[in-house]
Parts: sequence; C-alpha cells; structure tokens
Amino acid sequence: MAKQTRELTISYILPLLLLLAVESHAHNVTRLLANHPSFSSFNHFLTQTHLADEINRRTTITVCAVDNAAMSALTSKGYTISTLKNILSLHVLLDYFGTKKLHQIRDGSALAATLFQATGAAPGTAGFVNITDLRGGKVGFGPDGGDLSSFFVKSIEEVPYNISIIQISKVLPSDTAAAPTPAPAEMNLTGIMSAHGCKVFAETLLANPGASKTYQESLEGGMTVFCPGDDSMKGFLPKYKNLTAPKKEAFLDFLAVPTYYSMAMLKSNNGPMNTLATDGANKFELTVQNNGEKVTIKTRINTVKIVDTLIDEQPLAIYATDKVLLPKELFKASAVEAPAPAPAPEDGDVADSPKPAKGKAKGKKKKAAPSPDSYDESDSPVEGPDGVADDATADDAGAVRIVEGAKAGLVVSLLCFFASYWLL
Repeated sequence: MAKQTRELTISYILPLLLLLAVESHAHNVTRLLANHPSFSSFNHFLTQTHLADEINRRTTITVCAVDNAAMSALTSKGYTISTLKNILSLHVLLDYFGTKKLHQIRDGSALAATLFQATGAAPGTAGFVNITDLRGGKVGFGPDGGDLSSFFVKSIEEVPYNISIIQISKVLPSDTAAAPTPAPAEMNLTGIMSAHGCKVFAETLLANPGASKTYQESLEGGMTVFCPGDDSMKGFLPKYKNLTAPKKEAFLDFLAVPTYYSMAMLKSNNGPMNTLATDGANKFELTVQNNGEKVTIKTRINTVKIVDTLIDEQPLAIYATDKVLLPKELFKASAVEAPAPAPAPEDGDVADSPKPAKGKAKGKKKKAAPSPDSYDESDSPVEGPDGVADDATADDAGAVRIVEGAKAGLVVSLLCFFASYWLL
C-alpha cells in the first residue's frame, strides 16, 4: 500500500506541483490586441505613450479598451501625447477583472486603482475607477466621484488572474487626467544634466545624433534617465570611444527607460525594465532593486546606485548614478574567480616542484585575475548584422521562469516533503 502511495505521488502529484512552480512568459498587450482590428487605434496609442511597456511588465491587470470610433472622438480633441497617456492610464486597472468577476462584485461595487493613480499625478482618489454591477446585467465604470457613464461591452482577451482586456462603451471622462501637462519640448535634457554633475554624459549624448533624437522623441511619452556622474563617465570614455557607432548609440539608449518613474515609483517597482535600446532579440534590460531608501540598478555585468535626483517632474525623471551601468549585450564580465592559494605544506612534507621548460623565463609573473567590476570591449559578443551584439542567452530562449516570492517557497517546501516521504 505504501509503495502504491509513493507511486501515486510521483506519477500525479509531483508533476502538478512542478506545473505550479513555473509560469509562461509575460503577456504582451499589443500582440493580444493585434488580433482585434476594431481596437487598432487604442493599441497604437498604448505603444505611442509607452503604456504598453508598463502593462507588459505588470501582472494581475485589467485593460479597459475602447473601439476605434471612441478613440477617434478622443484624439480629435487635440490632446498632447502626455495628456493622452494620462487619460489612457486611467483605463488600466491594477487588479484582475474578468467577465465572471465583474458580475460578482462583492456588495455590487468596487474601487480599483489605476496606472494614473500609480504615477502620483492624480490628486486624492482621482486615479481610482468605480466599478458597479447595475441592474439588468449592466456593469458601469466611472472615475471615483464621477458618473457611471461607460459600460462593460464584452471581454476581448482573458488570461485568468494575469491580464484581462475588456471593452467599455466609451472613454472614461476625467478633467484631472485631461488637464494639460508641461510641454516636454520646453525641457532641456542636456542642460539639466550639465547643471547637476552629469555634464560629460550630456556632451556625449549631444555628440551622438541618433541617440539625441531618440531621447527627444521619447520624452513626450514619458522617460527616466540614469546618467553616470562626471568622474565615472570620464573614466569610461576610453572604452566608449572604442565602441562601434551602432554600439555607441545602443549604449546611450540603454541608459534611459521609455516610461516616467518618480522615485516613489522606483521604490515600489522592483524588477526588469525595457530601455530605449530594447529591440526584439536585443533585450537591453536593466533591473531595479531597492533596499529601504536606497535604489540600485543592475545588469549581469554590474550594479550602480542612484545618488541624486536631477529632475522628477512628469513626464521626465533624471537620476545620477555612482557608476556607469553596463549592458550585457555590449560587455561581458571578464572576471574569473581567482583560485584559493594552496595550503602551506607541513614541515618535512614538501613536494617536488616541476622544473621550468627550457628556454622559458623563470621569473615570469602570472597575470592577475581581473576584478569583478572590470569590463573589456574585447570580451564583447560578436556583432550581429545590425551592429548590435547578439547575445543569445538561456533566459532569452527559455519558455518558463520560476515564480517569485511565497508561491515558489511553498511549492519547494511541498516538493521536499513529498520527496522525503517517498524515500522513507
């Protein structure tokens, strides 16, 4: 009987637990909406405003989409991209609402936080959306304190408890979200950098027309820049000058994220982020981590710390870092852990040393292992056809990733329990 129980555990229960321990790649909202041409305009502006990147990075999220006719009515009002971003961010709920949940709301009504609320630009509860299950099967939507003038139409795509894309009848009205935002063109990016200790980086950016254009075009939709301080950038310039032209542009683009992140948002948004250099197979990701009040940015090559805030006004945030952040697509860590020295031989137990080969210098010193933070252009991957490094890594091609947090811990604990039981 015990043997049969162990066989049942191995054959059925453990595979199920393993399935719980992995999850598929993150959703892609633009790909999901691409299957629905009547929402092409909404999909287009998710990309233009860089909201798509933020949606794809999050889990447990609901997108309230409107069709092309409703978007036409919105875009005809002549809003800037920054204002459109605020309006559309009010349509991204930070919770999962599938069809079933919408019709089973506890007490008939719920308040959902949105991306607009998360930006910090919404005063009070202006960034919350009221969802109410009305009579006759209708579900109404409206900004907190406003009218329920938009209604649930249908479900477009649902990946349970991950992402739900639903259609609502019209754009949610909000004077706060539609308020004019500062004109990004009036913000002098390089001037702000130069005046606050990042002059070398600013000059390097100005000297690269391609990167300068990308920065300026991305500013209107929101952008966060991590610029190294002057001393760090000066020390890096010899390496930068040895890069090819495409690599120089990719490196500069890598130090900016196409989304506005206030310091408060960075402290609550740990995880990988796309950059201006992200393009298909060339991931050029960086990872934000925080420890209390300290925020660090890391790649597989090195970790830098944010040491100053140059500007933090939507749609632009610029932070100074203590070192130059290096992308794995352009550099490889050349560090090799130095072997531990052999233990000293005991008295009378000295081993014979091999004699040096004839003709070779006896006094030649062994080259020291480079430090973990060192980097070398010669260690960079071979360039692909576009001049940007091709760095096919296992995580790029992998189909699954381990779930973080308590879920993973629970699953591992259960696996250990069943394994120990089976071995008894």
